[in-house]
Amino acid sequence: MLTERERARYARQLLLFGEEGQERLKRSKVFIAGAGGLGCPIALYLAVAGVGEIRLVDRDTVEQTNLNRQVLHWERDIGTPKAGSAEAKLREANPDIRVEALVATIDEANVRDLVGDADLIVDAMDNFPTRYLLNREALRSGVPLIHGAIRGFSGQATTIVPGRTACLECIFPEAPPAEVFPVVGTTPGIIGLIQANEAIKYITGTGDLLTDRLLLWDGLSATLETFAVERRPDCPACCEGVVS
Repeated sequence: MLTERERARYARQLLLFGEEGQERLKRSKVFIAGAGGLGCPIALYLAVAGVGEIRLVDRDTVEQTNLNRQVLHWERDIGTPKAGSAEAKLREANPDIRVEALVATIDEANVRDLVGDADLIVDAMDNFPTRYLLNREALRSGVPLIHGAIRGFSGQATTIVPGRTACLECIFPEAPPAEVFPVVGTTPGIIGLIQANEAIKYITGTGDLLTDRLLLWDGLSATLETFAVERRPDCPACCEGVVS
């Protein structure tokens, strides 16, 4: 049940999806992989929307070069773990939710425990090997995965529902080369908010998700397009009998 304080806080959202939708947000648990350029806006907007429990995982510490885009980290946080820096800001933004921030490297040995009993996995990573691990865990557990990625002025997003839609390896069968990529802070802001919006829609059962569609943002031309994607019958991740 919502408290009077929560009814006041979320009054404009209640006009959209009612108390039932807000209570779904309150009961939900979202796992966010990464507290960087994408993870910061995702976590912040899910926190202020009233997602009841946010588990945030990141292995890095705040650096000066992060500050042009990682909006939960400030000058005073340089040298401290990103997970703790983000947790402090999220708790201040909304003291009525639970935030668990962990300093960890997501790998094959711990991904299952880190995701735990989350209702939703959000990919805010900057590398495809870890994204593939999250994709496999989503398929194994049956938990939807919201993917986002950025480079420069461009970004992409899609929502994966295990057993129903194309998975990440269907869409990207090969990882792009690792690189230190350029980025302007507005790009992760735009893509991160699209991912947060997908999460809110999924939890509340509102609108149409980005399932079997890849959204592409081009900030230089200010264009947004979506392209249909399909499951691959030979996908090593989601074809029958592969995921364990």
